[in-house]
Amino acid sequence: MKIVVLDGYAANPGDLSWDAISALGEFEYHDRINHADAAKTIGDAEIVLTNKVPITAEIMDCCKNLKYIGVLATGYNIIDTAAAKAKGITVCNIPAYSTTSVTQFVFALMLEYCCHVAHHSDTVHAGKWSAHPDFTYWDYPLVELWGKTLAVVGFGSIGRSVSTVAQALGMKVLAVAHHPEKVGDTGGAELVTMDEAFARADFITLHTPLTAETTNLINSDSIAKMKDGVVIINTARGPLVNDADMRAALDSGKVACFATDVLSQEPPRDGNPLIGAKNCIITPHIAWAPLEARQRLFNICAENIKSWMDGKPQNVVG
Repeated sequence: MKIVVLDGYAANPGDLSWDAISALGEFEYHDRINHADAAKTIGDAEIVLTNKVPITAEIMDCCKNLKYIGVLATGYNIIDTAAAKAKGITVCNIPAYSTTSVTQFVFALMLEYCCHVAHHSDTVHAGKWSAHPDFTYWDYPLVELWGKTLAVVGFGSIGRSVSTVAQALGMKVLAVAHHPEKVGDTGGAELVTMDEAFARADFITLHTPLTAETTNLINSDSIAKMKDGVVIINTARGPLVNDADMRAALDSGKVACFATDVLSQEPPRDGNPLIGAKNCIITPHIAWAPLEARQRLFNICAENIKSWMDGKPQNVVG
């Protein structure tokens, strides 16, 4: 079988091997392609692997041999899964590979707000400590997480992992689940409604999928329900947050800090209201990207293809 990788560079800029996947068939690799060339690039391949190149019904119509679509990510909203199902094309994603790395990154963002480590290190290297009359100084208020309340919006594998770490740091955790009746053991978190979480939380972290229901979940109306000085963290999907409304909340001080690894458009373009906003930490969608997490992604991708070839597909979506 022929396997085509449409945009492999982001997941593997050269520090991992494609060998386990390329051994499964005739292999054609592309760092990245023009999205308009997707159908031409897939051609007569039976298997296509994509990270962010959308696979539409029109592309499936053009690629008559296509039998398997592998998403090199957990989110699969770039695939027309209804069309794939109608055409008998299997679609598989890579679940849970980045749970630990995203959890770690949530607290990197949270602790950057609390401690301003990078800033204080920069001031030391710039000579401020050497010139200071006292043995210590700090340029920002320093915040202790112990006893603070964290709302975890979305209580899947990442949300649960974040909850565990937060409780180890002495935080009270409020969990918001799309299907609370299916949650079962919360691991010490308190299951609450969205409105209650917004009203009580000192920190809010987003871990919900992007759907029609969750798009613009954080907007002027929901922010108005929150405590003054709330800190909001987004490592899920950019469009969960209304950029203009968040900028206004940062300007007013209603939100003390917005720390995000994702934006509504990636890369951001001119005019994004969050670029240059005060008290706004933005990183370039890297929470998923440690070497260990990407190696798990590759391992699961190979296992997905093997399982499908054996007639026992796993991690099927749609």
